[in-house]
Amino acid sequence: MSEPSARPRRAYARWGVVAVVLALGAGALALYGIGGRDKAAACEARPETLAAINAAAVGELAGVVTPAAPRALPAVSFKDANGADLGLERFRGKIVLLNLWATWCAPCRREMPALDALEKQRGGADFAVVPVSLDLGSTDKPKAFLKEIGAQNLPLYADPSGKMLQAMKSVGRGSGLPTTLILDRTGCEIGYLPGPAEWASAEGLKLIDAALGK
Repeated sequence: MSEPSARPRRAYARWGVVAVVLALGAGALALYGIGGRDKAAACEARPETLAAINAAAVGELAGVVTPAAPRALPAVSFKDANGADLGLERFRGKIVLLNLWATWCAPCRREMPALDALEKQRGGADFAVVPVSLDLGSTDKPKAFLKEIGAQNLPLYADPSGKMLQAMKSVGRGSGLPTTLILDRTGCEIGYLPGPAEWASAEGLKLIDAALGK
């Protein structure tokens, strides 16, 4: 009896490789929110909330960009003041102002007192300022800086590995510092500002209230 043709086996193998590549591509898209329909569907913010944020983006906050729909973000992790790992899921149920900063960034340093004041005025069960230092290596510098400016309300979070910044850059965020993202209660982006702002100004408080649905 003659041997079966090798061509069908090669064809099956080729289509198997294609299927694996497609599956991996779909997983990557879902991870970064670029085609993750299920993840995007889990975002909480409604169109009227996005419209309210957009309308409130004036004056000091005129540069805030509001997406057409809540935008899923990649999973990221960073460290708290004790060196324990945590991610944005820790803040589920709250509107979050995620601020990426570093001590070597002059605009970041100028902006930090306003973020401290914002956390004092709006922080609580429904809202949190989450500043993540991107200083590489030790957390000594960001810790010393927060003490230097007399920050009473901001926690120390840090990503000394640089992995969080790379994850954010993969979805077009964090190319410059400071970078601030407003997240809905499920962790999806509903606002984005490249650059500093007076977040505790009247315009800043009004924009945060819009994100909170007030």
